[in-house]
Amino acid sequence: MARRLRRGETLVLASHNPGKLREIEALLRPHGIGVVSAGALGLPEPEENAPDFTGNARIKALAAATASGKAALSDDSGFCVAALGGAPGVLSARWAGPSKDFAAAMRLVHERVGDNPDRRAWFIAALCLAWPDGHTETFVGRIDGTLAWPPRGDKGFGYDPIFVPAQAAETFGEMEPDTKHAVSHRARAFAQLIAACFA
Repeated sequence: MARRLRRGETLVLASHNPGKLREIEALLRPHGIGVVSAGALGLPEPEENAPDFTGNARIKALAAATASGKAALSDDSGFCVAALGGAPGVLSARWAGPSKDFAAAMRLVHERVGDNPDRRAWFIAALCLAWPDGHTETFVGRIDGTLAWPPRGDKGFGYDPIFVPAQAAETFGEMEPDTKHAVSHRARAFAQLIAACFA
């Protein structure tokens, strides 16, 4: 039985990414859960050195929960390209460099894929909810689609402009936020989190 949160509680979001914060706040709002970011609390960003998304999500959530004394939610997500053996994967943010230049990261994906006809791509999101006593709950969502070039749309963030989900014509960067939230990897992980951990 998963540990549950109650309406009116405030979660620390273990992220310094404003785009991710906006998405997660929108997903939590209907459930009466408040959100404060680790950045707003001045919490340091821990080193993410796990080999997979769930491991990195646990590192971030536990660090924020321990430092704040509150339940903390982290999201470790990334863009994976079949022609690159699943890269950038857990290194998705690092491909954008210290300045978080995702235009450069998208160009790097395009250059490395080259004329490979395999255009399969997917996003993965691992969510970890952690408490100050070290208890954690973890959930993983995935959405498959294809790699697009050139980038299209400015509504999303990260690699959204070069990803077209299966059965869709628009990239995540072209979709209205509500449309993206209904189908995204993060929404799929959230559906599991909400079913398990929200009273």
